[in-house]
Amino acid sequence: MVKGILGKKIGMTRVFRENGESIPVSVLEIGPCYIIQIKKIDKEGYNAIQIGFQPKKDKRLNKPISGHLKAAGKGGFAFLQEIKVDDVDLFELGQEINSEIFNAGDLVTVRGISKGRGFTGVVKRWGFSGGDRSHGCRSHNVPGSIGASATPSRVMKGKKLPGRMGNKKVTVKNLKVFDVVKEKNLILVKGSVPGSRGSLLEVKISN
Repeated sequence: MVKGILGKKIGMTRVFRENGESIPVSVLEIGPCYIIQIKKIDKEGYNAIQIGFQPKKDKRLNKPISGHLKAAGKGGFAFLQEIKVDDVDLFELGQEINSEIFNAGDLVTVRGISKGRGFTGVVKRWGFSGGDRSHGCRSHNVPGSIGASATPSRVMKGKKLPGRMGNKKVTVKNLKVFDVVKEKNLILVKGSVPGSRGSLLEVKISN
């Protein structure tokens, strides 16, 4: 069984238990993905499958990618991803992989690109309190003292300073699958996942 797959974030909602408890969940569209290439240990040095996700028009593919995808016979894809497997003999080219690999109660690891916030100050980026808002204070959104004078005469690496916030690869581990809607290839995961609506996600079963 393959333990990972590609999908995209649909958004967040909430579901209610029988006792009325509200559970926040993220709705993820899982696949369908198709096996594009099978890599074996005797040729490539490791066992893995390459899957394609989200159809893409052939005219928007360059010739090397188009030729690479031709063997599977499933058309073009916008995203390709390798997933290591133990036994490649269980898979075949063109095979579909969808939300059926997940079950309610599974723990999954979700990886994606977080929302980009642009260049931000230390209050928004790091949660600094900032300066006073009255009594003539002119230091509101500044970090304050950031280094010594004579020794070491420089700002040490790792200081919390203004800079670009977000737009980084983020991994969230051990999220619980609340429900699986197999006919629509949707899974409901308890909690939040990185990225904006429609962003690409890698979802795999936690070890």
